[in-house]
Amino acid sequence: MCVKIAYDRIANDPRFAELVRRRNRFSLMLSIIVLGVYITFVSIAIFNPDLFSMPVIGGSKWAFGLLAGFAIQAFAFVMTGIYTRRANGEFDAIAKSVIAGAEA
Repeated sequence: MCVKIAYDRIANDPRFAELVRRRNRFSLMLSIIVLGVYITFVSIAIFNPDLFSMPVIGGSKWAFGLLAGFAIQAFAFVMTGIYTRRANGEFDAIAKSVIAGAEA
């Protein structure tokens, strides 16, 4: 079965414009947050490197910088999950309704 999609209808649908606006705003917000975390990490490494070399506990070989690096990786994983959840839920539902309206 071949489905012909009316791309002009989709492009002119106000729901599509709203979807693009919301998705772009959400992506930009998450990108700014992630960039802020990375810039903070690098800034600490540049301007206060002794902080990252401090042991977490007394004579521990685990340095604060190592834990901060692990935390950034976990943070990136969580942020990816947040975007994926919203994209697969809210954004995909809107996109499907726009496509269904264009096919009708």
